[in-house]
Amino acid sequence: MMKTFVATLAIALTAAALPALAQGAKPAAPAAKAPTDDRYIGYYYPKPTSTEVFESSLQTIPGVERAQRIQFVTVVSQGTIQSAYRVPYAVFAKGETGDKMIIVGMQQGELNTVYRMRALLANMTTMSRLSPFFQERTVAEDATFFDLLKLLGFRELTVTDGEKVTHQVTIK
Repeated sequence: MMKTFVATLAIALTAAALPALAQGAKPAAPAAKAPTDDRYIGYYYPKPTSTEVFESSLQTIPGVERAQRIQFVTVVSQGTIQSAYRVPYAVFAKGETGDKMIIVGMQQGELNTVYRMRALLANMTTMSRLSPFFQERTVAEDATFFDLLKLLGFRELTVTDGEKVTHQVTIK
């Protein structure tokens, strides 16, 4: 199970990064909208019940664009769909530049507290640290899943139980 996800994550990281690295640097994407302007509230998730800001010391890889973020999320999603066991969440990207990652719990009670959401993100950190992409670009034992998202140009991560609880992280 873990090996399948790690392999999928490694493929996603490589697939997302290689086209970007071959391109020249592009202008930075516009700043994320304020949470009050979040058009996804009420459609993909309820209004955030908690928020935080994560400031990464890493820089976004030059040339990473919407296509690479969408490709990364698509490969990760494909890995969860093709998993030998039912993964209790869905992962997708939204936003004009694909810089908003959303994780929605698919089973009652799975992600119904911020602590369970953080545990999922801690597992994603562990899986990220095993990928060669992450190891080559960070000090893997110090970097987190949020750092990976920063490398790929994501500006926001929203995790929800799909019912009542939503945690939103702004990535700077």
